[in-house]
Amino acid sequence: MIKIYTISSCTSCKKAKTWLNAHKLPYKEQNLAKDTLTKEEILNILSKTENGIESIVSSKNRYAKALNCNIDDLSVNEVIDLIQENPRILKSPILIDDKRLQVGYKEDDIRAFLPRAIRNVENTEARLRAAL
Repeated sequence: MIKIYTISSCTSCKKAKTWLNAHKLPYKEQNLAKDTLTKEEILNILSKTENGIESIVSSKNRYAKALNCNIDDLSVNEVIDLIQENPRILKSPILIDDKRLQVGYKEDDIRAFLPRAIRNVENTEARLRAAL
């Protein structure tokens, strides 16, 4: 099952949930403002990233800037503590299942969560539409 980590006010999170619902994909939502991530959840997310902390933490958002610290200078444990105390420094949404991770909402990338047979049909339809 897909797990989606969201922030209530995040428009990309709303788009991702709308997309999942439209494709009838079951998911479990965790609102980061209400439910703190566990260390295990953060480590699981990090284990699926390409660039580690840089892939999930937004150093440019106002919450990260307000912390006035350089995340690159922190240990992994310190960053995990920081995320737990300040979940809004995370990029959102974060979608994860047993095999995949997607940070942010990109319609082309979110298709990876579709079962292969459905993804193949949708890709064929998209190619046909593009040819017209």
